[in-house]
Amino acid sequence: MQYRPLGTSGLDVSLICLGTMTWGEQNSEAEAHAQLDRAMELGINFIDVAEIYSVPPKPETFGSSEACIGTWLKKRPEMRKKIILATKVTGMNNAMPHVRDGKGRLDRPNIVAALDGSLKRLQTDYIDLYQTHSPDRLINGFGRLGYVHTPEKDGVPIEETLGVLADLVKAGKIRHVGVSNETAWGVSRHLALAAVGQGPRIQSVQNGYNLLNRAYEVGLAEVSIRERCGLLAYSPLGMGVLAGKYLNGARPAGARLTLYERFKRYSTPRAEPAAAAYVQVAREAGLDPGQMALAFCNTRPFLTSTIIGCTSVGQLEKNAASLNVVLSADVLAAIERVHLSKPNPCP
Repeated sequence: MQYRPLGTSGLDVSLICLGTMTWGEQNSEAEAHAQLDRAMELGINFIDVAEIYSVPPKPETFGSSEACIGTWLKKRPEMRKKIILATKVTGMNNAMPHVRDGKGRLDRPNIVAALDGSLKRLQTDYIDLYQTHSPDRLINGFGRLGYVHTPEKDGVPIEETLGVLADLVKAGKIRHVGVSNETAWGVSRHLALAAVGQGPRIQSVQNGYNLLNRAYEVGLAEVSIRERCGLLAYSPLGMGVLAGKYLNGARPAGARLTLYERFKRYSTPRAEPAAAAYVQVAREAGLDPGQMALAFCNTRPFLTSTIIGCTSVGQLEKNAASLNVVLSADVLAAIERVHLSKPNPCP
């Protein structure tokens, strides 16, 4: 396993992070525990979850992924100090009727309630990395292009959110903080406020990033490198599309896009030809398409960790083995040719 610094926190996290959003939906508690055990054997020390997981989010499975981690920690209390545990608080842009009556904001009452709930389910008394799941203001994201300024939808100011998080850090419930689904302005604003003493410094940015969605490179990559606030890349396989298993309309039994029609981000008319082109690059180079896609993420200089979501131990092992994949200059050049001809089909 390889490790990289988590911002300026002093913590080192595994380059592969174990995502958990299938636990409690596609995976049972026993299967989640098996994945955690194998992840530890592989040297993975970074676990990412969120209060709204499992996914797709619904009332009956709210918090189920956190609960799976909690029961694992109860059985193996010695592991708590060996892992870096990250979770997230739901705000306005991912508010749901079953989460605090759909009135979630990144304010004191909501953050405190969310954190206390997560701590209870996780069966721990502190979170290593506590992240806002999305900004409280309206932003471009999940394919929305063309920024329209709507200050009337700004929600809770970043200053207020950071003030609450600062108190929770002082209380010992949180060690470090991060953001998710953020913009270059948002990340820069968080960092600027922390620099003048208005809240804790964010240590990471958890955004979508993969061969079909390299939008992070446009503005955020420079911020990550210069400010030592790296990317935690989610959906590095574009929900499995970059592994090639959905090409030509295929829908394998039990696969995520087969089970849940709501996941459309990487299943568009523009996505399939781009995915097919990347799969061809991999196969011509004698590489596994999924491992090539993961290796591309792993080697980006602005990246801290690549979050993999697995439904089996075998899948976990295969994805983690992407660390051993070397992308030659020819392969990287071929990837760039596809990117230039089919840029960011799934921003």
